[in-house]
Amino acid sequence: MTDSLAPVLPRTAAPALSTTAGLDAWRSLTAAQQPSWQDPGVYSASVKELSSLPPLVFAGEVDVLRERLAAAAQGKAFLLQGGDCAETFDGATADKISARVRTILQMAVVLTYGASLPVIKMGRMAGQFAKPRSSNDETRDGVTLPAYRGDMVNGYDFTPETRGHDASRMVKAYHTSASTLNLIRAFTQGGFADLRLVHHWNKGFTANPAHSRYESLAREIDRAVRFMDACGADFEALKRVEFFASHEALLLDYERALTRIDSRTSLPYDTSAHFLWIGERTREIDGAHVDFLSRVRNPIGVKLGPSTSGDDALALIDKLDPNREPGRLTFITRMGAQNIREKLPALVERVTASGAQVLWVTDPMHGNTVTSPNGYKTRNFDDVIDEVRGFFEVHNALGTFPGGLHVEMTGDDVAECLGGADPIDQDAFIERYESVCDPRLNHMQSLEMAFLVAGALSKS
Repeated sequence: MTDSLAPVLPRTAAPALSTTAGLDAWRSLTAAQQPSWQDPGVYSASVKELSSLPPLVFAGEVDVLRERLAAAAQGKAFLLQGGDCAETFDGATADKISARVRTILQMAVVLTYGASLPVIKMGRMAGQFAKPRSSNDETRDGVTLPAYRGDMVNGYDFTPETRGHDASRMVKAYHTSASTLNLIRAFTQGGFADLRLVHHWNKGFTANPAHSRYESLAREIDRAVRFMDACGADFEALKRVEFFASHEALLLDYERALTRIDSRTSLPYDTSAHFLWIGERTREIDGAHVDFLSRVRNPIGVKLGPSTSGDDALALIDKLDPNREPGRLTFITRMGAQNIREKLPALVERVTASGAQVLWVTDPMHGNTVTSPNGYKTRNFDDVIDEVRGFFEVHNALGTFPGGLHVEMTGDDVAECLGGADPIDQDAFIERYESVCDPRLNHMQSLEMAFLVAGALSKS
C-alpha cells in the first residue's frame, strides 16, 4: 500500500488539464439527494480541507479489487458485501467495528466452503455516512425539520440545530473513516482473521439448538480445516485477508474532494473507498452521479430495482463501462421477494446478449422493507432469504453466475429484522432496535444467511 497519489488540487501547481478533464462536469447536471449546506463559508473551508488530506485508500488497492471482481464476474470468485445501513460517528468504536468485521469473516468462511471459490470480503464501512431519503422533511407533533440524511450531513436528534446541513461533518466523516480503516487493517492483517480462529467462532453458532440443521456443514468445514493443518498448510498466510471498503457515492462534494490523480497513470481515482455504488434514486443516465463515477477508475456498482428495463441496464453499461472491462461494473439487484423471479430474467438475458460482462449481486434487503404491527421499520428474514433463493434460481436457469451477496447487517445482538431460526419477534424491537435508518440482520441472522447461501452455492 505504497502508491503515490498527487492531490487533485495541489497547493503549488495545477495538474495537467488532461488528468482532471471532465471531473467537474457533474456540477452542471441534475444532482439528486444533495444537501442544502447552511453556511457557504464552512462549506468552502471543508471542501478545501478534504481536497488536501491524504487518500483513504490507494490506487493499487483499487486495482487489486478490480481484478478480484473480474474473477467474480467470470464465475471464479464470489463477493460478500455487508455492513451498516448508515454508519454513525458514535458507532465507530473498536468493539462495534471488530464485531462487524468478525461477522463478515465468519460468513466468508462458510461461503468459501460452499462455493469452493475465493470470497471477496467487502464492508459497507468507513464511509457509509450518508443516506438518500424519500422526503426532504420530517414532521413530529406539528414541528417540521429537515430529514436525517446521515451523520455526514446532519444529526439524528430532532432539533433545529442538529438537523441543519453542516458541511464540517464531511471532514469528521473523513477522519472517522480513516480511524475505521486503520482498525480494519490491523484486524485483517494481525491474526484476527486466522482461518482456524474464525472457524472456531462459527462452532458457537451451530451449538445453538436452533441452528442444529447447519451442524453437518460446520462439521465438514471442521474436517477440511483439520485436513489442511495436517497437510502442513501455511496458516501464517491464512492469518491475513484482503478486506475492501465501500459505500454509496451519494454526496458528490465529498467524493469529488477525495478524488486524486494516480502518479503512475495520471488517471483519477476516488480515494474515499475501494468500491462505490450508485443508488436506485440517483442512477439517472443523464444525472450527476452517473457522470461523475463514469470518470473515475474505481469499480462501480449500480442498484437496480424492479422498474429497471433492459434499455436502462444497457445505457448504464455504455456510460459506466464503455470498454466492457471485467471487474469495472457490478449490478446489484434489489427487486423484492415478490418480484425477483419475474423481473430479473429479462434483465439478465438482455445484458448477457449484449456481450457485457457485469458482476451480478443480490441485495435482498431493500426490496423487502415493511412496517411491523407495533410501528417499526423491519424486514422478514424469510422474505430476505426467498429473494436470495430467487436470485440463484434465475441465474441457474439462465446459465449465468450469481456472483455476490450485498446485505445490511451488524455484528451486534440487535433486534431489527423479524424471524430467523432463533426467531426475533416485534416485542424485542422495544429494547434492542438500534438502527437510525434501515433494519439490519443481527449477528446470528447473518450467519444463518451464510449457511443457507453456502448450500445454494454448492448446488450451483
